[in-house]
Amino acid sequence: MKKKIPAIKAKIGDWIYYTGALTFEDVANHVKRIDDELHSSSSLNEAIQRSLTDNYLSIKNYILNQEERFFNSIVLAVYDGDPNWIEVELENEGELFFDLGFLSLSGDEKIFPVDGQHRVEGIKAALEEDPNLKSEKISVIFIGHESTPKGMQKSRRLFNALNRYAKPVSLNDIVALDEDDASAISTRYLIEDIESISLFKEDRLIHAKQKALPVTNKKAFTSLITLYQSNSALLKYYYTEVFKPSEEYNGFKKKYCNNKERKNNFDKFIKFRPSNETIENFLTLNEVYWKEFINYFESIQSFIDSNDPEPARPYRNREDGGNILFRPIGILPFVEATLEYKLKKNINLFSEVFSAFKNIEYNLNQKPWINSVWNAHSGNMETSIPKTYIRDMLLFLVDQEFLNEARINKLKEKYADKISYEGTLNDITLQELLDS
Repeated sequence: MKKKIPAIKAKIGDWIYYTGALTFEDVANHVKRIDDELHSSSSLNEAIQRSLTDNYLSIKNYILNQEERFFNSIVLAVYDGDPNWIEVELENEGELFFDLGFLSLSGDEKIFPVDGQHRVEGIKAALEEDPNLKSEKISVIFIGHESTPKGMQKSRRLFNALNRYAKPVSLNDIVALDEDDASAISTRYLIEDIESISLFKEDRLIHAKQKALPVTNKKAFTSLITLYQSNSALLKYYYTEVFKPSEEYNGFKKKYCNNKERKNNFDKFIKFRPSNETIENFLTLNEVYWKEFINYFESIQSFIDSNDPEPARPYRNREDGGNILFRPIGILPFVEATLEYKLKKNINLFSEVFSAFKNIEYNLNQKPWINSVWNAHSGNMETSIPKTYIRDMLLFLVDQEFLNEARINKLKEKYADKISYEGTLNDITLQELLDS
């Protein structure tokens, strides 16, 4: 690549680097995968190559389908050839600047990504499908690399620092910022836009880095992350029952879903924004679900109407545990249980579903939750209990014939283990075990 690239020269630590931009075509033609630049050992080089996962295909799809696409800078190491910095003196209002100029490449240089391997491969794959993308540009940071033991060690340390300490986007950030995931959009909608749903307003929803609620919190119904996960369960229901049978699905599948990737198409549904009509339809379904939920559960209504400065205390405490719906470990399985019940019973209205769930046991100091989900001796929740146990137990309480034999037996085994039952399980039914 014989080229002069406008750039800014800067220094951090003992690295001098140059920030510029390359076209997608330049990246595809001149940036190669890491080979023997970081190790002389072929097996170690192969290990780095294998770290390149199929995630680059998601980046390819993002480039091809997202008009608002944007990336952070790729860090590229340059060695061999004859790279040269051409400084441009710039004066503005009496102040001189010497950090602007051109990075001149002779065309014999070798370039590989120290950070951004997947973005590089995604760009290459996208160009193969759409050559018209060749003139788009991505920000790049050039560093120097030396093919010596000392130079390899220095580049390895940088490679490790850039990749090891990179953190994935937190769920809190997804909920606050994601404009493609309808679960995040609906969560913000519930919090900000629907005045009639006060369950998730102000102190009733805690914004924490995890879904668990602090022991000291007696004001919140649940956490932001738990609400998002519950809305994700609702979105999956909507995707399966409403979106897939629609005409829009075929276009969506053709545009975003590559059968060779063998991934659940729902994963693409939350990554690529559907039509505004689809989002509006889901927001309506989501709103109806939570409104009916509030209407059918007295504990929820009492919580909302309470003038107590700690309205959640009767429903979440260490004395009797409170109500399982006020525990993050309980509300998501509840949502999943109600959706499964609606589907298998072919029920049209959420109000009918909640009517069936309304009068079952939710108090943690009562069977089946005491000593299985709620430890009355320690005053703590059994956080290791799987959510599938709570989901299936809720479904069994609603309808003893709803679950198949395998799920009932698994439920019975887990409950018997938690209460230290010493009898023979084949001689007793789950209901008899709960009644004993």
